[in-house]
Amino acid sequence: MNMKIGDRVSRVALIGTGFVGSSYAFALMNQGIVNELIMIDVNEEKAKGDVLDLNHGKAFTGNPTLIKSGNYDDCKNVDLVVICAGANQKPGETRLDLVEKNLKIFKEIVDKVMASGFDGIFLVATNPVDILTYATWKYSGLPKERVIGSGTILDTARFRFLLGEYFNVAPKNIHAYIIGEHGDSELPVYSSAYIGALPIKKYMERNEKYKKADLDEIFIRVRDAAYEIIKSKGATYYGIAMGLARITKAIFSNENAVLTVSAHMDGQYGQENVYIGVPCVINRNGIREIMELELNEEEQQKFENSANVLKNILAPYFDEVKPS
Repeated sequence: MNMKIGDRVSRVALIGTGFVGSSYAFALMNQGIVNELIMIDVNEEKAKGDVLDLNHGKAFTGNPTLIKSGNYDDCKNVDLVVICAGANQKPGETRLDLVEKNLKIFKEIVDKVMASGFDGIFLVATNPVDILTYATWKYSGLPKERVIGSGTILDTARFRFLLGEYFNVAPKNIHAYIIGEHGDSELPVYSSAYIGALPIKKYMERNEKYKKADLDEIFIRVRDAAYEIIKSKGATYYGIAMGLARITKAIFSNENAVLTVSAHMDGQYGQENVYIGVPCVINRNGIREIMELELNEEEQQKFENSANVLKNILAPYFDEVKPS
């Protein structure tokens, strides 16, 4: 079944067909989220191979997504450009170690996309995602609502999965968020965490077997999950690809879905001029609004620290960024 907004065809240009990009394309095709997908990579043969491989699976999906390889000129008529290109995170390397390499790559990518006449939404997945989403916003000149980073969508999914496992409740019924940098300074918001409609703290008070120390351990496992996966198999890609597909669906279905993405702060949470992961309402226009959770004092302090980690990284490259 083709998905359209009114009479509009939903078109995506994917830049970067590595592990994350190709997994994202696979998720899009299986879920039938878009009508057209254009795959772009500096390695043109790799992109062509992925297109062939994906098209050979169409007989099994029932979703007639048009998938083809292309170039930056093809971005002119797409609604969404998803960037998965860039240098990969190596074992022992933090996401922030990638800044220098990937800022140069992104300047070239965004300039080429904008030169095509593109006037849609950017969705950034490459790490460090908060830094590169800010750079995409600056390089593109697009409104901040139309430049989105994958932010802490995967961290939040990991968090809900592990909490669901701990409390023996379906992850979809865990309403809890990881916010801040997609990285080591992120934080869990337990003050606004719920099982169904019941605060997690209340739920724990009713059963002595649940311990705060266990929640602390769960967060550590969430925070360090990428390092564990990279150590085991070299890269993470299935989870983030499904997260990108979820954001894409929220955009093209005009869902007004609440997802934890990297968004530009304009006074929210007391922060300005930084992209950082927070719950946002996502629809056909991008970020409709940023939802401000009521953080307790400790959480607010940790969030400010996380924002400053990002600002300190951005400051040498963007004059307007001033760490507090």
